[in-house]
Amino acid sequence: MFRPLISATLVACALTASFTAAAQGPSDYPTKAVRMVIPFPPGGGTDILARVVANKLTEVTKWTVVPENKAGAGGTIGITDAAKSAPTGYDMVMGQKDNLVLGPYLYKNLPWDPVRDLTPVAHVAYTPVVIATSVNSPYKTMADVLAAAKANPGKITYGSPGNGTSIHIAGVLLEKATHVQLTHVPYKGSNPALMDALAGNVDLLVSSVPSAISQIKAGKLRALAVTSAKRSTSLPEVPTLDETGIKGFDVSTWYGLFMPAGTPAAIVTKVNAEVNRLLALPEVKDAILAQGAEPQAMSVANFDKFFKADFKAAKQIVEDSGAKIQ
Repeated sequence: MFRPLISATLVACALTASFTAAAQGPSDYPTKAVRMVIPFPPGGGTDILARVVANKLTEVTKWTVVPENKAGAGGTIGITDAAKSAPTGYDMVMGQKDNLVLGPYLYKNLPWDPVRDLTPVAHVAYTPVVIATSVNSPYKTMADVLAAAKANPGKITYGSPGNGTSIHIAGVLLEKATHVQLTHVPYKGSNPALMDALAGNVDLLVSSVPSAISQIKAGKLRALAVTSAKRSTSLPEVPTLDETGIKGFDVSTWYGLFMPAGTPAAIVTKVNAEVNRLLALPEVKDAILAQGAEPQAMSVANFDKFFKADFKAAKQIVEDSGAKIQ
């Protein structure tokens, strides 16, 4: 009688475990609020796009998605927070090329590895970098800027959202491509850099299009060029650097959602499907385009492949740029 009792107990435990797992499975996900870490301050490009996605997910799916800004160190502080979270599907981060592809080659001793510690979930959008100046600035074109920089090495300043960002790299690559010396002024996010550019405290703003487009459209910033191979859909009147004579220049950034490594694949797939569904909605497309970004959906597999290839290629790009975190 003793053996059957043990067998029955084991069966009961197995059934209980199975029922519990099913109750917590992806079909019922999420059963509580999902936190979306935004690794930059409010008002910047990452923050704007993250909130478009978070708010629309909440509206359409009836999930509760709570944005949380955790800024600093070129976005790596927010990434650290997300990477160290439990892989339950209730913590995600709006990552980007800046902090996940370039940052690991610029910052020493990061407590995470982007490939090992994070899972790509959904690609959201990409955007070129824009070079702009205050409408009151004497610089009307990139030719004006380069002439002044050659005449006065180091005198022309440019603000960026921080050391180690793709925007910082764009500035360094611009110096190398044009053989001029500029002075980089890093800020803790796009919005502080934007405010100082508007006030004339820095000569140039090097920024994602989403972070600067409202002030460009309002006539308070003069856009001189975009750094992508093609003109921005949102700023079609602004030439590319290639069109200004800096041939072959092509730098852009991307944005996407990531979860901690080990998050159940079924949850990752479910979130990917919902985000891709949102990106196909006309109002979401329009909201993203209005911010200067280009919406772009990917499957989990394609985003994973894209991310790993970009990360591998970034090592040489960072080395060629000579950019360093001081």
